[in-house]
Amino acid sequence: MKALVVRGGWDGHSPVEATDAFLPFLRSSGFAVDVSDTLEVYDSSLSDYGLVLQCWSDGELTDEQFGHLEAAVRAGTGLAGWHGGLVDAFRHSRGYVRMVGGQFVAHPGDFVEHRVEIVSTHPVVAGLSGFTVRTEQYWVLTDGLNDVHATTTFAPEDPWHAPLTVPAVWTRRWGAGRVFACTLGHFPADLAVPQVRTVVERGLLWAAGRA
Repeated sequence: MKALVVRGGWDGHSPVEATDAFLPFLRSSGFAVDVSDTLEVYDSSLSDYGLVLQCWSDGELTDEQFGHLEAAVRAGTGLAGWHGGLVDAFRHSRGYVRMVGGQFVAHPGDFVEHRVEIVSTHPVVAGLSGFTVRTEQYWVLTDGLNDVHATTTFAPEDPWHAPLTVPAVWTRRWGAGRVFACTLGHFPADLAVPQVRTVVERGLLWAAGRA
């Protein structure tokens, strides 16, 4: 199976370093990996790929590029990513946001210590327990059709008057395709946290139908 890694956009999310950390895993899992540092790879059909790992924060997709990506996912190509590289990408494209199933809006408090709670027995989180991290805590708007596997809760403080729980890890189906999203991963060190690393590796396999 072929995997495509698409990386770039805002340098603050270390797209090259972060994705480089997962290339050995993909190759050892049997993927032939292509890497693109430009969105031009979306200018043509992606039907040859079983998985697209995207790490591209901000940026703009043309309608044609989105059409190729969406057609591939709808036909069975997996789409996976973390943090801004997936859920804060191409926010002008409503079709893209709808396909991914969520969109980053804010991370109040910047880098804060917070809990990530496991809330399902799905293969991407099976056997894992909740854990604490100190990094950006993403507040996201999400689709009710997502299958949520981990959550994080914001403490009540002005202007919020009660605790607020949002998804931190979810999966969803899009046609014949699978989408995996993890909101953690601002720094490469966040992705090296054992639980996060495990969830992402499993998520990549799940999105490719290899779980």
